[in-house]
Amino acid sequence: MEIEFIGAAQTVTGSMHLVRTSAGAILLDCGLFQGTRSESIERNQNLRVPIREVKAVVLSHAHIDHSGALPLLFKLGYTGPVYSTPATRSLAAVMLRDAAAIQEQDARFLNKRNRKEDNGAEEVKALYTDDDVVRAIERCISVPYATTVPIAKNAELTFLDAGHVLGSAITILDLEDQGQKRRVVFTGDLGRKDRPILRDPEVAEGADILITESTYGDRLHDNRDKMDDDLAAVVNRTVKRGGKVIIPSFALERAQEIVFTLKKLRRANAIPRVPVFVDSPLTVRITDVFKLHPECYDTETRALMRGNDSPFDFDDLTYIEDRDVSKRLSASHDAAIIISASGMCEAGRILHHLRDGIQDEKNTVLIVGYQAAHTLGRRLVEKRARVKIFGVERERRADVVVLNGFSAHADQKDLLAYVAATREKGPVDKVVLVHGDPGPQKILSEKLGAAGMKSVTAPAPGDRMPI
Repeated sequence: MEIEFIGAAQTVTGSMHLVRTSAGAILLDCGLFQGTRSESIERNQNLRVPIREVKAVVLSHAHIDHSGALPLLFKLGYTGPVYSTPATRSLAAVMLRDAAAIQEQDARFLNKRNRKEDNGAEEVKALYTDDDVVRAIERCISVPYATTVPIAKNAELTFLDAGHVLGSAITILDLEDQGQKRRVVFTGDLGRKDRPILRDPEVAEGADILITESTYGDRLHDNRDKMDDDLAAVVNRTVKRGGKVIIPSFALERAQEIVFTLKKLRRANAIPRVPVFVDSPLTVRITDVFKLHPECYDTETRALMRGNDSPFDFDDLTYIEDRDVSKRLSASHDAAIIISASGMCEAGRILHHLRDGIQDEKNTVLIVGYQAAHTLGRRLVEKRARVKIFGVERERRADVVVLNGFSAHADQKDLLAYVAATREKGPVDKVVLVHGDPGPQKILSEKLGAAGMKSVTAPAPGDRMPI
């Protein structure tokens, strides 16, 4: 038995890990790689998965860097089952169809521009179509939390709540091969304790190998009260100068949490009554999915929903689906808060808002999530003086503020505590760090070693590790 680390190895995107036994292979996650356009196209078109070996796919959650290559897997010939929680299946159906539509729209836009410029560029094609998405969703089997099911010969699956996004799961694989039994636990993306809306992460028992994310292995997040205060301060000073607060946001979880927080601040009169727009058809549909899965909520959120006080609605909040309304909002110079996808500013309507607002010094671009290397979001975090949007370089006059406290990822303290709690409930002879850059992984590895963990590794892409 062994694990091959295909994606999200010494980086934070394109999650894919292949668990091999003599009976076949199980693919943990099937995510899209996100980075520069050229590198993303090359990495995603050349899926490094031995499809004929794969007997089952397990999705930890619906974020595109964990699920976005699934339709491509089916396009290339995979016909087996896909296992996820019920909420992840619901979200994946929405998010993957949206991803296919965005790819086709972007391809049309770029091909039209290239023809107009007559620059000799090759025709741009979408990675997959809506038909490929439908094939993937048809093969998706929902498994509730704390329910054990067989998924391959001598392989059983159990999901626990990861507390990261709606439906996110810690994957437990119980494997037996040639008389040897091993329990592999994969955190996926691990959430934080005491976050709004969702429940806290659960701890697996009896783990032999723990594969954990390490995104923020080198830092601590601000506490909840400071996050609220910082968001209020950004809104107040931007609105005072008549500008827009433009928030690139992941459509899943981050947008809902920002809306939840803005509602809380409005009730406390901590921010002015300025219009708030969620300009993302995907976010609108995902917010509807949230309402269908109360099994993922924490006690406070369930109480709100029972009292018909949705955490996702308040006066002056408008959800936008119509493209023409989005265009008018982008062209407007009125003070407003705009939440739009995608979270790393690589696609979607956020690009139009940035194109029209980045050169206005009254505006603020508010970054509320991790930005992978080589993305437009990372270049904004670095506060570069000029950035390219739709291939055109533009001067950045808007203020850029980063609030990492809104991250749904565990920070260093959370990760150390989770490893310690898992060791208390099982032997854990190996800890494997994935979904993190080398710097944070090195620091986290040193901290784990100091805490008594003898075997800590951070595999590179293509590395294989015996189970």
